[in-house]
Amino acid sequence: MKALLQRVKSAGVSIGGQSYSSIEQGLLILLGVEKGDTETEAAWLAQKIINLRIFEDSAGKMNLSVQDIKGELLVVSQFTLAGDTSRGNRPGFDTAARPDVAKPLYEYVVKELRHSGLKVETGVFQADMQVSLINDGPVTFMLEKRGN
Repeated sequence: MKALLQRVKSAGVSIGGQSYSSIEQGLLILLGVEKGDTETEAAWLAQKIINLRIFEDSAGKMNLSVQDIKGELLVVSQFTLAGDTSRGNRPGFDTAARPDVAKPLYEYVVKELRHSGLKVETGVFQADMQVSLINDGPVTFMLEKRGN
């Protein structure tokens, strides 16, 4: 399972030209589910997202988590994170989990993140979404936890 985290001042999802969801300061999380991923990887990833210290404290050091700053989370499914670009010029998606497996794991991550008490917004699984954001920093991290 892969999650691309972007620290944001704000972010939002539009579908068909209509605003669907938005957040203020916090994290935009692009989430990709791969073959072999389970709830074990999903739970680990959710805890890592909540506790990763990537927000600045009063001294300007990255010592605070999204939970510490009471930030907001926007989780968007992103199967292309599972894309293999090591051969040729067209990405392969053999490692991406099928939608019937990926969607419940995506929803599980969202559920685990909501246990934090923070505001958690989402996109729509498999929808054609337009994602907007104002990067903060920019600060971007890739988290990865391999399934079986």
